[in-house]
Amino acid sequence: MELTEKAKGVLMLAARDSIRSLFGDKLPPIIDFKYYPELEQVGTGTFVTLTLNNQLRGCIGYITSDLTLFESVCEAAKQAAVNDPRFYPVTENELTEINIEISVLSSLSPIYSYDQIQLGIHGLVLDDEYNRAVLLPQVAVENNFDLPQFLTALCEKAGLDPYAWETDMLNIKTFTAVVFSEIDNRKRTYEHG
Repeated sequence: MELTEKAKGVLMLAARDSIRSLFGDKLPPIIDFKYYPELEQVGTGTFVTLTLNNQLRGCIGYITSDLTLFESVCEAAKQAAVNDPRFYPVTENELTEINIEISVLSSLSPIYSYDQIQLGIHGLVLDDEYNRAVLLPQVAVENNFDLPQFLTALCEKAGLDPYAWETDMLNIKTFTAVVFSEIDNRKRTYEHG
């Protein structure tokens, strides 16, 4: 999916305002889709990742959604702030220090060989009858994973034997993502004046 810089900015502001609305600081955001028709698309997967001092603080998203892209980002931002079971809810005092990263996902593509996975390009979805896990494309880069490490991390996240991928061809689908964050935007602003 192609997103203009303005559309990315709208999504970033909407994500932050959605989190602020949890504390009564702002009303949940609204948008006039005639100016940003790409944000009205339904069915697009989105993830919102929150970091604090370069440490994960929450991450929740949707592989697909019945909401518009705009609504999906707003909802994922709120859920990442208060409902990621790995963390206690974000506090109002943390809001100014939290960095928001948004990932807008492509549709899923099945793979028939692990060699089809391109590190740093593909995210992974493992989906079988009893286990499910998602790793965003940036996870491999941020952790310096090679392919075996990426597959092992996916299996661990799904609750499988970490090396299940070595003995079976797992039901894995790949996706790509448009990924952008507040930090990236601050860097660009700083670098360009």
